[in-house]
Amino acid sequence: QVQLVESGGGLVHAGGSLRLSCTASVRTFSTYAMGWFRQNPEKEREFVAAINWSGGNTFYTDSGKGRFTISRDNAKNTVYLQMNSLKPEDTAVYYCNAVRGSDFSPLFGSWGQGTQVTVSS
Repeated sequence: QVQLVESGGGLVHAGGSLRLSCTASVRTFSTYAMGWFRQNPEKEREFVAAINWSGGNTFYTDSGKGRFTISRDNAKNTVYLQMNSLKPEDTAVYYCNAVRGSDFSPLFGSWGQGTQVTVSS
C-alpha cells in the first residue's frame, strides 16, 4: 500500500511563505502525475495544483495561481508545494496524492496525515 507523508506546514502571518513536501513510498513514483489538495473543516477536500510525471507541465487552480509553485524530485520520490503571499483563506490541511484525468482525481486510495497550514491575518 502506498504511503504518503506530508510535511512543512506551520503557522505564518498573511503574506508569508511555506514550502510543503510530500514523500511517497512507491517504486514507480516517477510514472505518476502528482497533485496537492487541501481541506478545511468547512469545505470538502479541494484540488490545488498538479505536476506531470517529468515536472515539465504544471497546473494550478485559481486559488493558487501566481502564488503557488509545484515541483518534484523523482530521485527522492518527493513532490513540493512552494506557497508565497499566503492568505488566511489558505488555512487548511494540505495533502498530496497521485492524480489522473482532466479533473485531476486522486488516484491512490489512501491519504497521508496531511500537514496543517495556518495563516493568521
